[in-house]
Amino acid sequence: MLAADPGASIASIAAEAGVDRRTVYRRFASREDLLAAIYEARLTAIEKAIEDARLREAPVAVALHRYVENIIAVNRAWPVDLARMLADESVRARRDAAVREVDAFLERATDEGLLRPGLPEGWASALLPDLMHLVSRQRPELSPGQAADVVVDTLLHGLGAS
Repeated sequence: MLAADPGASIASIAAEAGVDRRTVYRRFASREDLLAAIYEARLTAIEKAIEDARLREAPVAVALHRYVENIIAVNRAWPVDLARMLADESVRARRDAAVREVDAFLERATDEGLLRPGLPEGWASALLPDLMHLVSRQRPELSPGQAADVVVDTLLHGLGAS
């Protein structure tokens, strides 16, 4: 619901969840507390996705696919407004640490020949999250593994016929 309407009220959220808004307020003192809990859960899921992908030690092709598959699952489970989420300084700091980990992996992928060198700096780092976000939202019928296949193939081979 918050992905579709980031300004949704506690009453609307409670109604969507099938509970009374007092039930929500017993757990969360304010809408901001609810959002903080959602952001915390999403960040924890992202950190676990990165850890499970073993970006530092797994073969790069395996780690890339595992990371993409994991993040697609996170995007689908926690579809929140990222701009709003990143307005919180502590959230942004944790997210930035995750981004640095992925950037280091993408550099490793380039060094090991999976990604071609010479692309504009940060290009893969900018493109990969957009591809994962796009497939998460536009192709819900694909399993996370199938969606990861599409993303990885697009990242590695582009859209050209050659």
